[in-house]
Amino acid sequence: MSEVVVYWRPGCVFCARLRRQLDRAGVPYRPVNIWEDPAAAETVRSIARGDETVPTVVVGGQGLVNPSVRQVQAAMREAMPDVPFASDAARRPSPGLLGWLREKVRKLGR
Repeated sequence: MSEVVVYWRPGCVFCARLRRQLDRAGVPYRPVNIWEDPAAAETVRSIARGDETVPTVVVGGQGLVNPSVRQVQAAMREAMPDVPFASDAARRPSPGLLGWLREKVRKLGR
């Protein structure tokens, strides 16, 4: 089965943001620090036209430079059609305090 590999480096705010978003979306991935792995840095350069642009993500052999979570998920759906994905409703954030209060008021009105 294919995997999602996220190439990153310390101090990269774009890398940190993408990794947080992938975590929130429940996307499994393997992070690789290009400053600790020369072969990984070479992989990134081969995808990013000679630059060490991160985050660079590889899904099923397809390289994505500074992608959005949606782009990563689209590549996953293409490369890993057998992997089930959570529905949009399952990823929707919790309603928070206002949602909790609305639910309590609705129940009291019964």
